[in-house]
Amino acid sequence: MIQFRNVSKRYGKKTILDNLTLDIKAGEFVILIGPSGCGKTTTLKTINRLIEPDSGEIIIDGKDITKVDPVKLRRTIGYVIQQIGLFPNMTVEQNIAVVPKLLNYSKEEIDAIVHRLLELVNMPYEENAKKYPSELSGGQQQRIGVLRALAASPPIVLMDEPFGALDPVTRDSLQEEVKKIQKKLGKTIVFVTHDMDEAIRLADTIVFMNDGKVLQVASPEEMLQNPADPIIKSFLGKHMNHENNAANLVASDFMRAKVLTVPKTKKTLECIELMSRRDVSSLIVVEEDDTYLGTVSVDKIRAQGKAGKEIKELVTVESMTVTRNSNAQEAFELLIASPTGYVVVLNDDNTVAGLITKTSMAKAMGEALWGEMTQ
Repeated sequence: MIQFRNVSKRYGKKTILDNLTLDIKAGEFVILIGPSGCGKTTTLKTINRLIEPDSGEIIIDGKDITKVDPVKLRRTIGYVIQQIGLFPNMTVEQNIAVVPKLLNYSKEEIDAIVHRLLELVNMPYEENAKKYPSELSGGQQQRIGVLRALAASPPIVLMDEPFGALDPVTRDSLQEEVKKIQKKLGKTIVFVTHDMDEAIRLADTIVFMNDGKVLQVASPEEMLQNPADPIIKSFLGKHMNHENNAANLVASDFMRAKVLTVPKTKKTLECIELMSRRDVSSLIVVEEDDTYLGTVSVDKIRAQGKAGKEIKELVTVESMTVTRNSNAQEAFELLIASPTGYVVVLNDDNTVAGLITKTSMAKAMGEALWGEMTQ
């Protein structure tokens, strides 16, 4: 358990943390959220003593952390930030092994850890261990950053907006992976975000802060149903509007608008590079006038593509499509039947409006119950 007891921090005349008292239970996924400057990142960094409070106590498992050498403390607490911070001159394997080496783990123990952790995020050892960070996509780099924080099996992992710089598809995937890892390994994760969608998706408990104070500590559902302060209600925005219901939803209500499209004249190697960088397995291909042509998968490009050839030669039309105004039931039925796992949403002029995935559909169903989320 992590306990904050009357913790305060000031910079000059500005109060960052104001007599903060908070308990975080072992094994919980706790989200710190609130307006910019509310003190959430400062709160996170006091846990591993990157920031020292001016007054108050922080106690981990009954021990005052000021009595622990800060270097030793940090080796027992995982830490993941948005900028990743992988060592560019080290391989994936070496990056993951940094803290276990500092703790004098044996070569056999480190090897087993690297194999097991790479397997957790579906990055096979043989294909990835010897790569350098520059050879990885942004999503893969962030996965390695998470694994490095877990390598010495710390009971606590701190995460400061780790997915904020990623595209929506990769971000969704990583959120899902981190939640699975947390449940499987039973870690206590303290996670800072400004994105309420992310908080609702990941948290066991949400801690809403403002002006260095805790305004509410609650489960996602409890906070949605009973926000304790007008600031929280304002932050939730349209999420408090219960007039939405599933019967009124149409495809445009739950599609993902930011999707990767390429012109049919794009070459195969360029497409593979784009897919690798965006960490996606398929592309939407459009005509010269931006109207929808079809889709192409990375497997098909690798199996049949030739360097220098235009991608239009590999396009298939097996992906399901709907219009922006198609109703939710129709879109859902097509999504379930879709061989690609997604449905393409088209505008009236046949240009691409967005993409419906199982994640975006599930989110829409939740919003029908609890209102629309704002970021």
